[in-house]
Amino acid sequence: MITPSIPSLRQLYSAGTQQREFHERASTVARHFFGHSVFIRGVVEVSNFCRQNCSYCGMRRENRDLERFRSQHDQIAELLLHHRPASMTDVNIQAGEDPIAVREIVLPLIRTLKRESSLGISVCLGSLNASVYQELQRAGASIYILKFETGDPSHFLKMQSPGSLSQRTEHIRMLGDSGWKVSSGFIAGLPGQGERELLANFQLAAELPLAGCSVSPFVPGEETPLAHETASGIDLPLNCMAALRIMRPDWIIPAVSALNLADPIQGYRRGLRTGANLVTINLTPSDVREDYLLYKRERFIMTEERILEAIDLENLKPSKIGLADYYRRQATSERAAA
Repeated sequence: MITPSIPSLRQLYSAGTQQREFHERASTVARHFFGHSVFIRGVVEVSNFCRQNCSYCGMRRENRDLERFRSQHDQIAELLLHHRPASMTDVNIQAGEDPIAVREIVLPLIRTLKRESSLGISVCLGSLNASVYQELQRAGASIYILKFETGDPSHFLKMQSPGSLSQRTEHIRMLGDSGWKVSSGFIAGLPGQGERELLANFQLAAELPLAGCSVSPFVPGEETPLAHETASGIDLPLNCMAALRIMRPDWIIPAVSALNLADPIQGYRRGLRTGANLVTINLTPSDVREDYLLYKRERFIMTEERILEAIDLENLKPSKIGLADYYRRQATSERAAA
């Protein structure tokens, strides 16, 4: 059992030589636990309808200027079954919090992929109800991504994040208790995030039944109430990623594409240097991609070519097994050890 060690503020705000040594330590921890392998996942964003109203997200329900879309099952199935990149072993099906899309697109798509492919399947669909979680799991998904975004209850409410923080974490615990591998995450540098709020992210992550956790930089969304706030930059998110890796060597920690918005030249590769071990190829059809509006309409799209180049330049290599398969093997080993 790994005992999490909450990082110090000195580490989280480190710079220069101190930061470089901190990141090198995190990378060493990751290589010791996972070797030089990095999991490669595809993501397809199937709906930008959302019933939530988060202040930091352009898909918030009060954004009346956003053209909404729901993808067609057959189009996405054709893409993933016959035109997916050769290097990807898993797919993440993602949407705004849209129960209609879950019923009409996601569930049929999961069943098709399980029947006709060997892809591991994760979903990122927001807070749903227990019966829908069970149906998604029965269909064949095994990894649920549900970010808490900020670990301080009052800050959570100020950001108009979904429901309350206690409700969000209740769902994360429910998912973990019912057999899902759960990944969560938070945003580093959100407006109103002081030292206490920053540390609360790590304290909460350490308490939750997680198999992975992400850190996203704060990028002011063009069509959000926070559009004119100051971006986080790259250093704080990277320091948080390094801290997570040292805190939990066994976690899956992704290099998120928004790192390239925070630092267009080196952001993604620097994420890999902090111990990230999951990369994601964006497969969302180009005709709707700009309307999946997390931050800006001009997105930095991580293609297979860019992913493989970044991995290679950091002396890493694609994992020989998929993420879902890794979790299954891990569970088998744990049962055998017990």
